[in-house]
Amino acid sequence: MSDTMLKGIYTPNVIPFHTDGSINEAELRRYVDWLIGKGISGLYPNGSTGEFIRLSFEERKRVVEIIADENRGRVPILAGAAEANIDLVLSAATHYAELGCTAISVTGPYYYKVSQESIEHYFRELARLSPIDIVLYNIPQFSNEISVEVVRRLALDCPRIVGIKDSSRDMPRFMNTISKIKPLRPDFSCLIGCEEILLPVLLMDGDGGTIATSGVAPEVVVKLYQSVTSGNLAEAKQIQFKILELIETILGAGNFPEGFREGVNLRGFNMGRARQPMSPGELNHFNSISSRLACLLGECGFHEAAAKCKNPSTSANSPALKNVNIDAMVREIMQKL
Repeated sequence: MSDTMLKGIYTPNVIPFHTDGSINEAELRRYVDWLIGKGISGLYPNGSTGEFIRLSFEERKRVVEIIADENRGRVPILAGAAEANIDLVLSAATHYAELGCTAISVTGPYYYKVSQESIEHYFRELARLSPIDIVLYNIPQFSNEISVEVVRRLALDCPRIVGIKDSSRDMPRFMNTISKIKPLRPDFSCLIGCEEILLPVLLMDGDGGTIATSGVAPEVVVKLYQSVTSGNLAEAKQIQFKILELIETILGAGNFPEGFREGVNLRGFNMGRARQPMSPGELNHFNSISSRLACLLGECGFHEAAAKCKNPSTSANSPALKNVNIDAMVREIMQKL
């Protein structure tokens, strides 16, 4: 069991593709270096934003190999290992342990509906056999929910299970998880998977999150976390409202995760297209959202994105987004680091 508790902002990175659909290794390496340089706490390959379900098993392993090699131990890696059966999960776990990852993230079984008893037994078997720490991944939109009571029993009985990433968007559930587990196991990491409630989660003693927008604007999300830990809640509230508009715009692009991919493109990378093609109508809508996203990022001080803003007057006008000096934020974060 690792002595490192997972805390802070973990980035579920998108995967750059060549025009033929293959993984663009050089761009992925450049992206990893950029994220680490912006102060993120850890890397989270093979999450939903990384389109893990559209990659082959060998490609998923290759993604983690590239990221681990480029990372060179600089930040922890929480590797997604949401495979379709226990044998593949354990195969991935062994490989990721050999690569030096800190832990793996595993959803409840998906596609087939199974009982909570079956889910609990599944994770107990994984905890018994895995060579690497496990973070439970609760995302009931796409897999069987892991009930709070099952999480509590697993946390108390299985040292190999070290945390939970919860993307249910259910704040009361998250608070109940903290309330029922933290007093008995303080080292159990409680991470949120949706940025819309990141600040409330941190205020209620959550440990951080796997935040997709940190792959587009890591400076902003890291700054929110730093503001909370330093006690500057007024600043944290301002940033949280900014993140709300950012995620709304990104998700508005449709065809997940194209909005995130475009956000990274606007920051100066070449991500290519996702593996799910867009229809002509979707592409037209996407182009209009891309311009709005460029304007929004430009208002935040990201000049590389501002250059692609076609109509600044249509960009966001929320006062919470104005007068946020991102360059100053970055300098402050790097000084603290």
